[in-house]
Amino acid sequence: MASFETSIHKHFIKISDPRDKAKTQHSLLNILTIVLCAVIGGSEDFYDIEEFAKCKEEFFRTFLDLPNGMPSHDTINRVISKIDPKEFSNCMIEWTKELSENLKGVIAIDGKTLRRSFQDASKKNPLHIVSAWSSENGLVLGQVQTDAKSNEITAIPKLLTLLDIRGHIVTIDAMGCQKDIAEKILDGGGDYVLALKGNQKDSLESVKYLFDWELKNDFSGVSHTEISSVEKGHGRIETRKVYSIGELEKIEGLSLEKWTGLQSLTMVESVREINGSSTSERRYYISSLPASAKIIGDSVRSHWEIENSLHWVMDVTFHEDYARNRKEHSAANMATMRHIALNLIKQEKKTKGSIKGKRKRAGWNDEYLLKLLGAI
Repeated sequence: MASFETSIHKHFIKISDPRDKAKTQHSLLNILTIVLCAVIGGSEDFYDIEEFAKCKEEFFRTFLDLPNGMPSHDTINRVISKIDPKEFSNCMIEWTKELSENLKGVIAIDGKTLRRSFQDASKKNPLHIVSAWSSENGLVLGQVQTDAKSNEITAIPKLLTLLDIRGHIVTIDAMGCQKDIAEKILDGGGDYVLALKGNQKDSLESVKYLFDWELKNDFSGVSHTEISSVEKGHGRIETRKVYSIGELEKIEGLSLEKWTGLQSLTMVESVREINGSSTSERRYYISSLPASAKIIGDSVRSHWEIENSLHWVMDVTFHEDYARNRKEHSAANMATMRHIALNLIKQEKKTKGSIKGKRKRAGWNDEYLLKLLGAI
């Protein structure tokens, strides 16, 4: 047992050990702690983790009981592959709830495919992870796995069941723009802002027609709000306009009855100018919020944080797209481990620097690694 205990230790110890106790040489808690530290410190595969553990053996012996030395990469691989991924994910979610008691703001939900997690021999699809991200707090709140992007529709309700979304705005891209998902968000005490695209053709056409008509008529007699902003940088000028229409029950011919709790429709128009040429795009959203162009516009922008601050970081900093974890539950459990590592790094705000820089510091500096774990 560890000579100190952090909140993550408390939840790790709840995970069921899938091994035969008579053949066990290394405790599950020790293996999970070593893997987490190694991932924080920059390790990317099980060989890296073994080497990290050997190089840091003196450090680990200061707080772990290691009667049989350090586990091999084969042992680590075997253990991580057999842990129940749902149990491990739930452990992370419960731990994150402790970190985020006063959580506020937008919860963005989106999926990401682990591209190297497929298996040719067994014709196994790459693993697809649907994650929930707190844009304001920079935390992964939870994730569920599925074997295909098309299964996000069934994965999102499972994830919503695990989360506390009371008082939050939940944003989801077009794949999650489903009647049942909207209802589940409302049942959980949250509000929804859902992107409307071709998978909801009838609703999309109705909303497009409404905005085209109202723009021509300057929204005469229609309850609406609007805001605009201009951003300049890197040789690009982007003008962004947000229009939100409310009091939908007063609009004739608008057939959107299937959307429970629907209060507003929003259009975001972006015009980008680069080197004298311009492109424009219109995106449409449905929401259970009143028609506030400011609030809904900000929520839409916050949603893209999951791409920039989670998916991009997983690929560029943690090299997740190159991870070849394919054995049993290895890919899903290592994805959860990387999310835990990211949360610990993001929670440490006193040290300046990038996530990449903090990972290097943790690999080089034992005191800083313990600080990230919450031990000092």
